[in-house]
Amino acid sequence: MDTSGIKTRYLLGLGSNRYRSGPPRLTIVHAISALQDEGIEIERCSTIRTTPPLGPGHRNYANAAVLVRTDRNPPALLALSKAIEGRFGRRSGRRWGDRIIDIDILLWSGGCWAGDGLIIPHPSLAMRPFVLTPLAEIAPDWRHPINGRTIRQLHHRLHRNMPVDRTANRP
Repeated sequence: MDTSGIKTRYLLGLGSNRYRSGPPRLTIVHAISALQDEGIEIERCSTIRTTPPLGPGHRNYANAAVLVRTDRNPPALLALSKAIEGRFGRRSGRRWGDRIIDIDILLWSGGCWAGDGLIIPHPSLAMRPFVLTPLAEIAPDWRHPINGRTIRQLHHRLHRNMPVDRTANRP
């Protein structure tokens, strides 16, 4: 834990697509509670959304984002996130495979961080709609520390070139 006592903010992404002790949406709710139980202050939670898998996963994901405040530095928050994932039964496995819970540190109010097993901002943040959509809901004005764009701008840039499903609103 950081000894300075100064609380900083983080944006975390949570994802789940495996049933272990309930549906993935419930796993996300329980993971957020586990963060709170460890003293992480939850300022905002996004809606939990169902999204298709990225890569070789087989099931749809439940995805959400939370804005948190803590006095933990990035490595300490990473260690806590990994410990919570372990308590939920997550094991190392195939990259982008199905998983019980995934807790990613996406952004930090301290700007950039690079260290053992952790890069902030998350390197793929600006390319993933399942990350940007919940982030845009809870922190649209948060700026990416490298490119200077807001989450709202990144979200818009990612979605502006996506094809529109014109059949979605038909009766």
